Amino acid sequence: MELFEQIRRDRRDEEISIRELADRHGVHRRTVRQALASAMPPPRQVYPARVRPAIDPWREIIDGWLIADQKAPKKQRHTARRVWQRLVAEHGAVVSEVSVSRYVGLRRVELGIVDREVFVGQEHPPGAEAEVDFGEFEILLAGVAVKVWMFVMRLSCSGKAFHVAYGNQAQEAFLAGHVAAFEHFGGVPGRIRPEYVPRNIFRVLCPTGLCAVDDQMIVTAGRRRWRRHITIRAMRAS
Repeated sequence: MELFEQIRRDRRDEEISIRELADRHGVHRRTVRQALASAMPPPRQVYPARVRPAIDPWREIIDGWLIADQKAPKKQRHTARRVWQRLVAEHGAVVSEVSVSRYVGLRRVELGIVDREVFVGQEHPPGAEAEVDFGEFEILLAGVAVKVWMFVMRLSCSGKAFHVAYGNQAQEAFLAGHVAAFEHFGGVPGRIRPEYVPRNIFRVLCPTGLCAVDDQMIVTAGRRRWRRHITIRAMRAS
């Protein structure tokens, strides 16, 4: 409204042209004509909601998953990629992962699930690094909710992952998960990055009598036997 007042005042006091008014105030000549025609700006045009033919048929399903996630353990909640994978596998959806990811990020903010998502780009050479997580989740076994622990190893470059569930979080399960993952991938990554695993858990799972834990967080099972079998460097959990 102040802009319209300035335009009308300049026109009245200096009698300059519409083009000069537009240049002075940095607006389009159409805006100048609107200001000269009326002291009140025209109402803002309301546009209909943009049609998204690829994602609209699946909005209710996605929203249901995101809302239900609030009652699930944090490590069992849907990522944007998992939402896309389930849509394709369970519902035969023909939609790109990018479209699903954008919708999930926007919808999480609208639903108040997150305030803001920030993404930091990373680059990893093939075979250089893998991420390991070992967290709890629930499954239905004979109709009863049972707590189990999922060992996950994910290659940082390709994003390919290996999953195996165990009935406990014992040291044997932790080490067996590594062996099973290496066999699945057909090789051993250059280093292992623990995800969301506090350092004290490594001290429980790999005490100094069995593993080497130093300032560089080098963890090698069996200290000698494990190093002879594979060569890995475990990084400190962030």
